[in-house]
Amino acid sequence: MKRLLPPLNALRAFEAAGRLGSFKEAAAELHVTHGAVSQHVRLLEEWLESSLFERHNRRVVLTPAAKAYLAEIAPLFEQLSQATARYGVSETVARSLSVNAPATFTLRWLVPRLAKFRAAYPEVDVNVETSNEPVESLQASYDVIIRGGPDTFYGYAMRPFLSEERLPVCSPALLQRLPLRTPDDLRRHTLLHTSSLPRLWPDWLASAETPALKPAATLTFDHFYLTLQAAIDGIGVAMGPTALVSDDLATGRLVAPFVGPRLPSRSYCTYVADGNATDERVVLFRSWLEREGMPSQTEPVRKKRTR
Repeated sequence: MKRLLPPLNALRAFEAAGRLGSFKEAAAELHVTHGAVSQHVRLLEEWLESSLFERHNRRVVLTPAAKAYLAEIAPLFEQLSQATARYGVSETVARSLSVNAPATFTLRWLVPRLAKFRAAYPEVDVNVETSNEPVESLQASYDVIIRGGPDTFYGYAMRPFLSEERLPVCSPALLQRLPLRTPDDLRRHTLLHTSSLPRLWPDWLASAETPALKPAATLTFDHFYLTLQAAIDGIGVAMGPTALVSDDLATGRLVAPFVGPRLPSRSYCTYVADGNATDERVVLFRSWLEREGMPSQTEPVRKKRTR
C-alpha cells in the first residue's frame, strides 16, 4: 500500500515554524530565507488543501487543525534525529560543508584552489553545487552561498572576498597572428560574446572611444566559461573578468593586450544565514576564501610589442 507522505522539505519548514511560532526564526534554524519557509508552508497547505497558519503583522498562529497535526508529527522529527545520532550519521554531517556557487566561478577559480583548502583543513568535507539562482530563490539550504555583490538579503550576513574588473583577453598565438596595438585593431578580430552578458563589448568599446567599431566577426556562447575557453583556443577576443582569468594570465594561456580601459564589475561575496555565521566550518571556509581572494588583484600580462 502506497504511503501518503507530504513533501518532506515542506513538512520540515512547517514543523520548525509551528514549533517556534515564527517564519523568521524557522528560516534561521533551517539556514534558508524567510521567503523559502513561506513557500514551503504554502506548498504544504496546497497539498493538504487546508490552511495551517493565521498570518498577522509580525507573527503567525497555528490554526486548531494545524496544532493537532503538529502535535502528532513533532515527536517523529525528534525520533528521526535520535535514530540518526545513534547510527553515527551525525558525525559525517557535522563535518560536511555545503557550498553553492556560480558554475563559471566554480570551474575557473574555486576548483583549482580547493586542493589547498583540503590540505589545510582535511577534517572538513566540502560539497559544492553550482547555480546562478538568486540567494532568496534557492530552495535548499547551504552553509555558504557565493554570489555577486555586495547585496543585502534578509537573514543573511554578507562578506566580500574577491573583486574584479573586465578587460579584453586573447591567446598569445592569436595576438602574434593579428597584433592588437590599439582598440581600433579589433576591427580585424572575432569578438566573443556571452548571451547573458550582451553589454560587455559595447560598454568596453564605448569606454575605449570606439563605440561604432565593427569587428571582422562575432561569436556568441550561452555560457561564460565557453566564451573564455574559445579565447584560450585562439578563436577570438573575449571580455575577461580579471578574477576568473588570473591563472590564465599568470601562466600565459591568455594575455591582455591593452592596459585599459577596464570595466568595473561586482565583487564575489559569501552569504551565510545569520544563525550559521559562527559555525566553525563556515568561519574557516570564509576566512580561507578571503585570504585567497583579496591579494589576487592580478595585473594583466601584456604582450610585448616588437619593433
